[in-house]
Amino acid sequence: MIFINPKIDWAFKKIFGSSESKDILISFLDALVYNGNPTIKDLEIINPNLPPVLPGLKDTYLDVKAKLLDGTIVIIEMQVLNVESFGKRVLYNAAKTYAFQLESGQSYGMLKPVIALTITDFKMFAKSDRLVSRFIYKEKNTNFEYTDNNIELVFVELPKFIKELAQLETITDKWIYFMKYARSLTEIPETMDSIPAIHKAFEIANQANLSREEREEIEKREMFVYDQQGAISLGRREEKLEIARKLLALLDNETISQTTGLSVDEVQNLRESND
Repeated sequence: MIFINPKIDWAFKKIFGSSESKDILISFLDALVYNGNPTIKDLEIINPNLPPVLPGLKDTYLDVKAKLLDGTIVIIEMQVLNVESFGKRVLYNAAKTYAFQLESGQSYGMLKPVIALTITDFKMFAKSDRLVSRFIYKEKNTNFEYTDNNIELVFVELPKFIKELAQLETITDKWIYFMKYARSLTEIPETMDSIPAIHKAFEIANQANLSREEREEIEKREMFVYDQQGAISLGRREEKLEIARKLLALLDNETISQTTGLSVDEVQNLRESND
């Protein structure tokens, strides 16, 4: 078997946001948002795009959007590239989703909670070792929660997940493993196949079940992401080299290496080429 990469936006929407994906999405959200507890009774998958209501306001494009039975709105974004101001974009999308629930004349009491679930293929919070991070409004000094804590940001950072297949214990582990490694698998792991929603996700992700047009589309999108990752990586390396060049006359190789992230050998080669 060959599985499409669920980290690519088109594939993510295909697996979690299509008309046949309700049970998959419920299991996925229970695992990542509700710590594996079976909480969601039902949901409706709705159009994730929020066109501007006011002239001049930015459009919002998400991967998947759902309304839970209790009215809670969950917006989901799978982000592969660590682009500039991404954290601000997440907050903007959540706030916009929250604000535009109301029609003219409706009371604020009708507002329902919004949960913004973001899965990143890069480390969003480098200073934290938490795989899943949750943010809500709290008083700055005493840490008590805001009266109506109706916006929650949930982040899952895939690079921080280091469990091997044999170490998977919870349904949360298994869904994160699916997100991170499905593209490299050639069969459905037995330990994951026993969960109906994950089995179904693998079936949808199986390239053999896609049309030729769909396979071409996912290949184009995956290639675009790889190209962008390469461009970003190259740009950051050039930035590190430029910083290192400025430090050559001031610091030793080891200190420059620690400062820039370049290896000691790379710094030495740069020093020799500058002589």
